[in-house]
Amino acid sequence: MEDLRKKLATFHVADVPKYPNSYPEYNPVDVYRSHITELLAGVTGVDPVTIYPALQWTQTLDKGDLVLPVPALRVKGKKPPELAAEWVAKFPESPLVEKPTVAGTFLQFFFKLVPLSSLVLPAILSSKTGFGLNPTNGLKDATDPAKGKKRIIVDFSSPNIAKPFHAGHLRSTIIGGFLANLYEGAGWEVIRMNYLGDWGTQFGMLALAWEMYGNEEALQRDPIAHLYDIYVEINKLHGPEHDLITEKKKAGEDTTELFEKSWGKKAQGYFKRMEDGDEAVLALWRRFREASIERYKKTYARLNIRYDVYSGESQIKKESMEAAMETLWAKGLNEESNGAVIVDLPKYNKKLDKCRVLKADGTTLYLTRDIGAAGERYEKYRFDKMIYVVAMAQDMHLAQLFKILELMGRDDISSRCQHINFGMVQGMSTRKGTVRFLDDILREVGEKMHEVMRANGNKYAQVDNPDEVADILGITSVMVQDMSGKRINNYEFSIERMTSFEGDTGPYLQYAHARLCSITRRAGIPPEDLLAADLSLLADSSHAALLIRSLAQWPDVYANTLKTLEPVTVLMYLFKMTHMLSSSYDHLKIVGSERELAAARLALYEAARAVLGQGMRLLGLTPVERM
Repeated sequence: MEDLRKKLATFHVADVPKYPNSYPEYNPVDVYRSHITELLAGVTGVDPVTIYPALQWTQTLDKGDLVLPVPALRVKGKKPPELAAEWVAKFPESPLVEKPTVAGTFLQFFFKLVPLSSLVLPAILSSKTGFGLNPTNGLKDATDPAKGKKRIIVDFSSPNIAKPFHAGHLRSTIIGGFLANLYEGAGWEVIRMNYLGDWGTQFGMLALAWEMYGNEEALQRDPIAHLYDIYVEINKLHGPEHDLITEKKKAGEDTTELFEKSWGKKAQGYFKRMEDGDEAVLALWRRFREASIERYKKTYARLNIRYDVYSGESQIKKESMEAAMETLWAKGLNEESNGAVIVDLPKYNKKLDKCRVLKADGTTLYLTRDIGAAGERYEKYRFDKMIYVVAMAQDMHLAQLFKILELMGRDDISSRCQHINFGMVQGMSTRKGTVRFLDDILREVGEKMHEVMRANGNKYAQVDNPDEVADILGITSVMVQDMSGKRINNYEFSIERMTSFEGDTGPYLQYAHARLCSITRRAGIPPEDLLAADLSLLADSSHAALLIRSLAQWPDVYANTLKTLEPVTVLMYLFKMTHMLSSSYDHLKIVGSERELAAARLALYEAARAVLGQGMRLLGLTPVERM
């Protein structure tokens, strides 16, 4: 803060008033919020504590750097446009902001460029990877750091060892990885958890498939591919049988005898042996689980994803589920229904469906294991928040889980849980063998990117590791397409669209970063000269002004993303900023400029590169330096 005070003193600003949720040491725009609040308090007579939170950042800079909705100050007696005109007339001269302008019921505030550039660019250049990150967000008590950080569990990806890791799993993985990065940057202690689908009747089906089609050599070579292949084969037998039983049930026919001879019944029997602790069956299950995890880790590494905990349905203690069942019985929540045990949730919330918590044969269900898992996690980690990153197809399941925990008297858990849902990747089937493995998709887009790179022979020759760069570009293409809309939206998977350099795509972002790296290399100006650059030389350029104002928004974009929990919030900011960059190059040239002007311009480009790289890494991308 002392350095900030000294810098402000050069603009004849005595101090920065401190208001709730004001952190000028991390966010330069908070300096302006505080300054404007102080001036407005004198003009309006309104309490500064009311004014400060009413000042809003803008997503389009033509509307100003900050805006004030006049009605938010709740001044009675005059209409908002009259008040706005009156306050503008009284607004004093300021060293930091221009005279506000009136737009309907809003006051628009535009920052003066010279002080803004001297506050923002050095903060970015000296911070590099941490500009705008406010660690107080993650403190249990912002006034007392000694009380420690808040702890969050992000439960994401959760593939099933009986099925492949395909493009559908990608959504949970990408969104969950982003959320973990987001909270970590905000100062939380983050536990990244992968809750594998490694238990249940589907494993019984997989074990039957292994008996019939299993091949040891194929399992060693590529465990997930082989398990998927044999799972598809067994489903060729089980699928038609399952469909027939379903049809007959709908027609009101008795299907007992048919089911007793079915593959589904055999799979249930296998799972019953697992739950009863049959070591022969469990040994096979452990092999499949461990081989799958090792293979998954390689895929996750390519996506910049890491985990602190590989959990799974199988890891939930029997005692935890039994204790949960006892509580459900004791509270009168459980009922028997056709031999199974259910909870009649519509009694407590009409929007929820009835749900089974125990099968007729006494085996547990996914929901039973989730109830046990939530309790175990809270006992072990004492989390402040737990996020489940699961497709919207599971909205009902998660709502049932949270409600059951609440009815059990575990508000201490349910109140800390949140379901982050998302739409589906369309055009991919999983049941009849038509699904595409994620690794195959990544290889295909990587090859396509390699072709594009080879087309420019001169640049290609300068890339030290073209295979690795092509792979990164391919992964970026896939991830950016996934994050380009709101989470809840479905989207059609399109390799042609995602690998294009036209429009707002992954390759476009990577190209913007690589171009900034190239500008720095060619300029040959040492980094220490950038911190000493005369930034006032940028004041006459409208292109520089837009870019500096955009960079100043990054801390607010980050803070807003903590509210939206949408990757697209970050992505759209990065695209807007890179569009400003691309329109600046012809106007802010470095080669051929005088050294002082060149240093100031390069300081701006380096700051843009730092924020762009930071935003890309937050999204889980790896910025490339040449392509």
